[in-house]
Amino acid sequence: MLERLFQLKAHNTNVRTEMLAGVTTFLTMAYILFVNPSILGETGMDKGAVFVATCLAAAFGSAVMGLIANYPIALAPGMGLNAFFTYTVVMGMGHTWQVALGAVFLSACLFFLLSIFKIREWIINSIPLELRSAIAAGIGLFLALIALQNAGIVAANPATMVGLGDLGSPAALLAILGFFLIIGLEALRITGAVLISILVVTGLSILLGVSPFGGLVSMPPSLAPTFMQLDIAGALDVGLISVIFAFLFVDLFDNSGTLIAVAKKAGLMRKDGHLPKMGRALIADSTAALGGSLLGTSTTTSYIESAAGVSAGGRTGLTAIVVAVLFLFALFFAPLAGSVPAFATAPALLFVAVLMASGMAEIEWSDITVAAPVVVTALAMPLTYSIATGIAFGFITWVAAKTLAGRFRELNGMLVALAIFCVIKLALF
Repeated sequence: MLERLFQLKAHNTNVRTEMLAGVTTFLTMAYILFVNPSILGETGMDKGAVFVATCLAAAFGSAVMGLIANYPIALAPGMGLNAFFTYTVVMGMGHTWQVALGAVFLSACLFFLLSIFKIREWIINSIPLELRSAIAAGIGLFLALIALQNAGIVAANPATMVGLGDLGSPAALLAILGFFLIIGLEALRITGAVLISILVVTGLSILLGVSPFGGLVSMPPSLAPTFMQLDIAGALDVGLISVIFAFLFVDLFDNSGTLIAVAKKAGLMRKDGHLPKMGRALIADSTAALGGSLLGTSTTTSYIESAAGVSAGGRTGLTAIVVAVLFLFALFFAPLAGSVPAFATAPALLFVAVLMASGMAEIEWSDITVAAPVVVTALAMPLTYSIATGIAFGFITWVAAKTLAGRFRELNGMLVALAIFCVIKLALF
């Protein structure tokens, strides 16, 4: 049955290798089980329900990817997207988390339609590569600021807005230790570096009496507080249009980049650069995002950590199915997730920020019409505490710089239209 479903021989792999790859991928991305409830919980959402929604969304998304596209790519609620959900849409703009879930649902519907009608390539090609790299880097800097705040390493300052926190506090010291631990383990290529760091910092925190221990295993908490609680009507408010599009664009870029990177590593990409079954993979992704919003979590997306499983030999959707099963088993570790303090997940956020900022290396810094929009985009996100605002500033600055430099022909209609829309949005809403 497995051979028929996943064509193992054709992909030069076997069940044992795929299972090992699945376990490897799960260990590298399991940190989301602790980070997601911590971030979304700040909106007032029930953390136990968010934990269950995270497990189920990851299991559902990974299973759909494995069965529909037969790719060794796992899915879970995306980093950056969960921060946008909490700190921009809910805490920044003042919307309820129910409305934010409605925006996630609508963006997933748009993603699904773009995948069905194959408009995805046109949109992605309309956005310059440098601007896409800047958006990823900006999200990384945004996550870094949140991480440093959660750890107490930076704090509010009435004179400078942001200042140095109390580095002598247990939370700050443990967070710093956790970050250094991740760096060391990653350098040694030890699987599950981020997860190990979270568990070590949490263990030390409990032993030192800094945070309480809630237990290890139990029956899963109730999903009722978040299940089907999305407010689609509220998300249709005109002021949320940019939010819906921000969810859509970030998910679109995230997915495309992850699919291409992992497929290349797995040898699934053809010599002409074409990725077979790309449409199926995107449909699986958008379906997972739809399911996640109904369960009660922010946008579910493909994880670049899937590359770890590919390095371990994963070549088919069976790898993703193994990840899905492991996320279902994780449902019984809710007490452990509840015992993880915010400063234990802060190093994970900071490490993700490091990975996302690496895209800045691809920028043509000698071209000021490229460098200026890139810097504006990346800096605007943490400094305005809004991913959507950073994206808007980036589109506007790119179009303005190219136009004033007499290089209007380098622009395309889609980018100009987006820039005009962003100006109207910032001016009126």
